[in-house]
Formats: sequence, structure tokens, C-alpha cells
Amino acid sequence: MGLVIITGLTAILAIFGLISALKNKNLVGIMFAFGTAAVFGWFAVMTLINSGYPAVH
Repeated sequence: MGLVIITGLTAILAIFGLISALKNKNLVGIMFAFGTAAVFGWFAVMTLINSGYPAVH
């Protein structure tokens, strides 16, 4: 369950970074923030689905 929290927080912070990069029109920042949000967000969702909520033992 801790892994879901860590990856979810990383995805949320990447979304804030994406918004900031969009405001500043920073193309490299947009690419990296979008990629980070997509990868970590997908990983958090799939881990949550696979492990269940709360974690099934």
C-alpha cells in the first residue's frame, strides 16, 4: 500500500509541474512532466487494482 501512496504523490507532483511548465511555455518541462505523470499515475492505478484497497493478504 505504501508503494501506491508514493507513486500517487509523485504523479500528483508531476501534474503540478506540468501546469507550471505550461504556464511558462517550457516544452522540455512539459514533455518530462507529462511523461512522469503518465508513467507514475498508470503504475499507481495498476498497483492499486492488483493489490486491492485495502491490501488483500
